[in-house]
Formats: sequence, structure tokens, C-alpha cells
Amino acid sequence: MWEDCLWNYVFPTLDRVSHMAATSSKDEWQGKELGIRGGKAVHMLIHHSRNTAQKQWDETLVLVFSGIARLLRSFFPFLRSLNNFWSGWESLLLFVKNSIFNGSKEVSLAAINCLQTTVLGHCSKGNFPTPYLVSVLDVYEVFLQKSPNYNGSTTIKVKQEVLLGLGELYVQAQRMFDDQMYKRLLAIIGLAIKQTVTKSDNCEAEPGHVPHLLRTVLEVLPMLRPAEHLSSMWLILLRELLQYLPGQDSPPQGEEEEAGEVSTSDHIPDVNVKMKCETPKDTASASVQKAELPSLTSSSAQEATVNIPSYLLAEKLIPVLVDLILQAPAVEKYIIFPEVIHSLGRSMTTRRDNPDDSLWRLAVKGFNRMLVGDISETTVDSGPDSKFSKPARLRIWKKVADVYEIFLVGYCGRALPSNSLSPATLKDDESLEMTIVDILGEQILKSPIDAPIEILQRLVSTLDRCASRTCSLPVETVELMPLHCSRFSLKCLQTLFSLSSFSDEEGNWSLTRSEVSKLVIMVLMMRCECILNRFLADEKDVGDRPLPTVRLEEVIFVLQELTRLVIHYDTASVLPLNPHLRSTLAEGSSGKRPHLLVLFPSLSELVVSREGRVRELVKDLLKLIAKELTLEKVSTGC
Repeated sequence: MWEDCLWNYVFPTLDRVSHMAATSSKDEWQGKELGIRGGKAVHMLIHHSRNTAQKQWDETLVLVFSGIARLLRSFFPFLRSLNNFWSGWESLLLFVKNSIFNGSKEVSLAAINCLQTTVLGHCSKGNFPTPYLVSVLDVYEVFLQKSPNYNGSTTIKVKQEVLLGLGELYVQAQRMFDDQMYKRLLAIIGLAIKQTVTKSDNCEAEPGHVPHLLRTVLEVLPMLRPAEHLSSMWLILLRELLQYLPGQDSPPQGEEEEAGEVSTSDHIPDVNVKMKCETPKDTASASVQKAELPSLTSSSAQEATVNIPSYLLAEKLIPVLVDLILQAPAVEKYIIFPEVIHSLGRSMTTRRDNPDDSLWRLAVKGFNRMLVGDISETTVDSGPDSKFSKPARLRIWKKVADVYEIFLVGYCGRALPSNSLSPATLKDDESLEMTIVDILGEQILKSPIDAPIEILQRLVSTLDRCASRTCSLPVETVELMPLHCSRFSLKCLQTLFSLSSFSDEEGNWSLTRSEVSKLVIMVLMMRCECILNRFLADEKDVGDRPLPTVRLEEVIFVLQELTRLVIHYDTASVLPLNPHLRSTLAEGSSGKRPHLLVLFPSLSELVVSREGRVRELVKDLLKLIAKELTLEKVSTGC
């Protein structure tokens, strides 16, 4: 009875309705004449969606697909056991494919819904065998590859529905996916991205907005998080996404070898793999021909990134990318970290040429999230017995140091933003700069990380070079400096003081914290001496004119911080202090300093400064020296 129902009623009905929908007249009907008004005939109104024979047959076809969907949703496991059901399934797929390609929007969406209802209703229950799942992928793949590239609303809507269908299909059936099927799924999604960014679809997108199809892709990407049994696919997913960030280039030769030392899972076969699937016994092969997809790791994908207007896709992609990498397993995350950091760094440097765009801001936020949320914690946990090799960890820290150095120092001479930025945006930009310095000082350099000494030196040097922006300028130029630049310089200087200082709350210092403080204290002393000497020189040069506010604020800040500075004995061991001062520190009295102030010959000259506030602070400092150390020790130390 069931076979009679399928072959004599269901499929013949579908065949008949499909034929009528494809061949019926497209001529518009006029409604029945109801009478005469003003000498003109008045006709019954017919809705535009039903005013041709073809539109009415299309609606009938929608009803047929809906009925088949209900039938398969309820009885698919039983129907699959019938003889020759695979042949009937092939016939249904052929109808669906033709409807998606050639039908109206309503018919196309009904055909997609017919497949989705069946797949989603049975995949999670284990009632949908892999060959059937692959056949559905075949239909979607063929459509995305061969669908028209013109920007018609119907085509875009159908493509959006197909992409959403792929995402939902993977979510429900991810246990059925193996590595090859997952690569194929990514290739299909990548094909949709490539078509959108390289064809004319972008031309009609709203100015300043991502095209509709790419918005759908951005919705689907978080759904593609690899399942636990597909952990090696994290690298492929993340590398596919990295290709769409600006300036993406291949890592230098040798870095891949270092990455290979982390895990053997970093072996990625070619993405361009055609699925082969055995059909059930006594069934015919699938009638839907599988499309050949280009490898998205080839130059074709790189070409796709060239035509992205104003980095709009990259702006939306960065938060998705960072969310995904923070969810990745430890081994895969460790392998991909350097590549992600490098790409985020390239996006951050777009600030110089495009200060008004949001790309660099989103890249900075993503970089900060990775540092706080994962990188420092991951490297802290990498002990001697860790499965992460030392070269691989060093590679991560090299990339981190590169990003800080290039963004904060190499691109400090950035283009000024236009007047279109609101005061709130400018304030947020300044806050973002302050945050990246805070994270470097508090989350990185104060943590027991495993970065080598040369990386710590680079990070400290980056802070020092940022702190030197104000004092390195002549007095005539410093007056022209924007206020936010001087505030940023003081922020970096404050971070150096914080890294040098010791408080009882910190307790026992880690080895890294001790090494950092030793590096910072020498750099800080030279920077402070430079600031004090510059102030003295400027006072002589300006004559009776007042000093610039920026210069005055800087020297006052240094004197106040020196007054509060308390350092650890290990830190003081690297300073060129007199033995009497070292012994004073060794006594261990709380609040005592091995007084750094005696290292500054310029203090005695500042006593007679024309600036009253500076003069008062210097006198307070000298009193502090006399109080903490005996005058004999001070004079001997000097």
C-alpha cells in the first residue's frame, strides 16, 4: 500500500504539478467584469500573486512540497525500508534542484524547506543515513556554484536560505560529519563568500553595510564550530577565516616547522576533496551531479579578499574569529595563535591610513581579549613537561611583541581622523589606547609568563619609547602635541613606575616579575633623568616665557612618582648604588628605599627652579632622603 501511495500518487502528483508550473501561461488575467462606471468597465480585483496561471500552479506546487515534507517527517524511517525508495529520493532531489534553480521565490523556499524538514527531523535521532545527508549537500553545492551571479532579490533570498540550511544541517548532524565532509562544508560556505566579494553583488549593497549574503554567512560561521571528534578541523576553519582579513600573507618559512613541533594534528590535507559515498545496496547512484569546488586555500581565496570594500567583511569577521579561537582546544589553539595574532596586528595597523574606520578598533579589542582570556594563561601553564614545545611558545611571544612594537611605536605617526568622529568616539579611542597599555603592564609583564628575556626586553623598550614621546620633543614642538598624546605618554610612564614598584600585597615575586622589575628599573631611571634634564634645559631656553603645560605636568608627575616609589631588594641589586645604601635596604624596614633619588644629579639644580610646584616637590624629596638615610650616608652615597 505504501509503495502504491508513493509511486502512483505522491510522485506523479509532484511531476504533474511541476510540469504545469513550468509550462503554464504567464499572461495576466483580468477579473470578471462587474459593471460600468463612468463609461468604463469595472473588473474584479485579482491579487498580483495569483493573476496568472503559472503563479497559481506555483502555489499548488508549494502545497505539494509542504505535504511531502510532512509525510517524510513522520514516516521517513519506515519509507526508507521500502524497495526502490532511494530511486524515489533521487527523483525528489531532482524536483527540488529544478525548483530551486527555476522556480519562483516561494517555490524555491518551499523546496528547500522540504529538504530541511526531513533532515532536521531525523538527523539528531540517527534516522538519516550518511548517503542521504551527502545527497542533500550535493543539491546545495550545485546551486551555490551554478546559480546566477546577478543581484536579484529572489536569488539572494534563496542563497541566504541555503546557507542557513547548511548551518542548521551541521548543528543537527555534526555527529555524522567526518573530516572530509566538514572540509566540503567549509568549501561550500567559502564559495558563497568568494562569489559575493568578487562579483557585482557588492555594488548594490547599502553604503557602509555588508551585503545581505555576507551577513547570512556571518550568522552561519559560529554554527560551524567543529565537534569534539573533528578537533583537527579547527585549524582549517580558522585559517579559512584569516584569509579574509586585510594584508593576510603566508608565514615566513620555518615557522610552519616550529608549529609542527607542537602537535602532529597540524597536518592539513588539501581542502579540494570530492566526497565519495556508497549508496545503499540495490539502489542506483545519486542523480544529482556533484560540483567541483575550488580549493579555498589557493590564490583564488586570496583574490577574494582584494575586492572587499572598506574592510567591511573583515570588521564583522574579527569578533566571530576571536570568539571561535577562544573556544578551540588547547593544542589547535596553540598552533594557530601566532597566525591570528599576526593577522590582528595587520588589521590594527590600518589605523594609520584609515583612522575613521572601525577595523583597527575591533582588531585592538580582539587582540586584548585574546591576551586577557587565553594567551597569558596558556603560556603560564606551559611547564617543563608541557606538550607545547619551547620554540612554539617563543613564536607566540615574538608575535605579541611585534604587534605591540609596530602598533604603539611604528605607527605612532598616524593620520589624524576626520572631523566626522564624535567626541564620544575620540574618547573611546583614547580609552582603547590606555587599555592596551594596561593589559601589557598588568596582565602580561606582571604575570608569571614563560616569555624569554629578550621578549621581556622588547616589551619594556616599547613602553619606554612610548613614554619618551613628550620629553624627546623640543619645547617649540611639544606645545603643538595633542593632549591625548601627552596623556598616553604619561600612562606609559606610569606603567613603568608600577612595574618597578613593590608592595607588601604582592608577597613573593615570581621569577618573571623579578626579571621584569630589574629590566624596568634601569630603563626608568634613565627616562626620569632624561625628563629632569630636559626640563632644566627648557627652563634656560624659554627665558621669561612660561613653560608648556605638557612639560610641566610631566616633570611634576615624575617627582611625585619618585616620592612614592618603593622597590624590592632584588630590583635594587642591579642599580649602581653605594654599598651604604645597599645595606640600608638590606635592613628590610618597611617603607624604606635604597634611595634612587641620589642617582639624579639634576635634583640639586631643580631646587632653584622658577616653577614653584617643582621646587616644593624637590625639597620634599630631599627631606625624604634625610629622613630615611643618615646625612652621612647620603653624602657618602653621592
